[in-house]
Amino acid sequence: MDDVLDPPAEPDAPPAPRPRAVPIESRFLFVDVAAMRAKQLRRGALPRLQEDTHRELHKAERVAMEEVRRGLVQYDIPDPPSTGKENGS
Repeated sequence: MDDVLDPPAEPDAPPAPRPRAVPIESRFLFVDVAAMRAKQLRRGALPRLQEDTHRELHKAERVAMEEVRRGLVQYDIPDPPSTGKENGS
């Protein structure tokens, strides 16, 4: 019964590569995404950079900016809220 609840793990399977994010062209969007990622890093998230690069950058903000610059942080832009003027009001 234990093997039904715990499926066998794949031996030494490498993690699936993360897809690259769309390059950010807006400085304002870059700052927003990097700030949100820095907040995650300060709360204990693991950096997505290689160990040698991660150790060179000491601050969470610098690590976050480098991750965003390399396309390692996925983000989405929400649709703007509806103002109600589309239906002829």
